[in-house]
Amino acid sequence: MRFLVISHSKHKQEGNTLYGYTPYVREMNLWLKYVDEVEIIAPKTNETFSNIETAYQHSNLYFNQVPFIEFTSFKKTIISLLNLPKIVFTIYKAIKKADHVHLRCPGNIGLLGCLVQAFFPKKIKTAKYAGNWDPKSKQPISYCIQKWILSNTLLTKNIQVLVYGEWKYQTKNIKPFFTASFYNSEIESSITRYYDDKLNFIFIGSLVKGKRPLLAIKIIERLNKEGRPVSLKLYGDGILKAELEDYIVRKKLESIITIKGNKKKEVIKEALKKTHFLLLPSKSEGWPKAVSEAMFFGVIPITTKISCLPFMLDRGKRGILIEPVIVNAVDSINTYLENKKRLKLISESASDWSHKYTLDVFETEIIKLLKGS
Repeated sequence: MRFLVISHSKHKQEGNTLYGYTPYVREMNLWLKYVDEVEIIAPKTNETFSNIETAYQHSNLYFNQVPFIEFTSFKKTIISLLNLPKIVFTIYKAIKKADHVHLRCPGNIGLLGCLVQAFFPKKIKTAKYAGNWDPKSKQPISYCIQKWILSNTLLTKNIQVLVYGEWKYQTKNIKPFFTASFYNSEIESSITRYYDDKLNFIFIGSLVKGKRPLLAIKIIERLNKEGRPVSLKLYGDGILKAELEDYIVRKKLESIITIKGNKKKEVIKEALKKTHFLLLPSKSEGWPKAVSEAMFFGVIPITTKISCLPFMLDRGKRGILIEPVIVNAVDSINTYLENKKRLKLISESASDWSHKYTLDVFETEIIKLLKGS
């Protein structure tokens, strides 16, 4: 089988080895285990390597580099428009040769893939929509176009579209799906937590406005002022790092809040085992990997009511859903903290649910998708 991946995700290359963002590549490597040839259409960057990138694992992989498509400035818009015909033709030729087409959405390259695939109704296709599929959410116009094309059974045929969460009134090609991080062998049942002493919180994600790391810090600051023995560790990096560090110093929070930066999976895994709560007050999410990973080890997620999070947290039975307002968020958290027995039940419920979505199950589902079933 010749397997084609069309993605907006930036890639890096060293010799004949291709690298990409670790969670994405780790997932793709599961798909690639069951195909003979691989072609990846995606942009390439010459940025320096970081510790959150992993190599693709396949002996017969061809990287078909295309330019970035960006509309953030006049110059980039003109360059992108000039590059569009070449990119479209590249995608067209690749789909023509492929046995299975895999679209990664939402993204500008994914949007072009969505448009071109309509000319190949007989090709077996899958699309992974890694963003927020909530029909009621406000999203960029390009995202809305991709969702419309993928949902349209007249334009898009012979495809299974993998989306996060279960939504009403969806077309037959829309398939609720998930993302996994751990295997069955990594399940641990011996982690015991007590909620009547110091409470450890963790934030995992990019330090950008969309993830609201400053809000997470202010929530911990408020809990601390109220006399709660709390601590917060932030794992991630981003443009807000310096601003967050400055806030921590100005407010003299260094003893309870630390920014750890990007760390490998093994480090995060060990940190989760010592943590009581994940604090992730994001503006938008697809399938929040950090939440599912935290739940896997019994960490209680505290999140906003966005995307598929109410579904993941069973409307508050597997986690704590908050409003993105400090006072309201702290009040909600305090309500839960008063009932230690309830917290233990939530922790157990969270881990029990997450254990159903392991890499073993994920791999079995991928095999079905590749067979077109």
